[in-house]
Amino acid sequence: MEKAVDMPVAEAEKDTSQFVKNSVLYKEFLAEREEILKHKWIESEKAGKDIGFEKALLDWIVKHRSHWRERRMKEARTEKAAS
Repeated sequence: MEKAVDMPVAEAEKDTSQFVKNSVLYKEFLAEREEILKHKWIESEKAGKDIGFEKALLDWIVKHRSHWRERRMKEARTEKAAS
């Protein structure tokens, strides 16, 4: 029995991977992760030791996430209105 394949599996996975990398959700995830890593670095410097990602994540969520999201939404609206 012959199997119909439009494209090789590796190429299909590459297309899917590219779709994910271009998605708004993935871009937001990367931006948020970058902010958490910055927070981790700053807080680790203050503490004089590595505080770890989990502690930095929880601290950032409690102290900064809502403000960061509001600012991102305002920037997105401004960019949309300008275009």
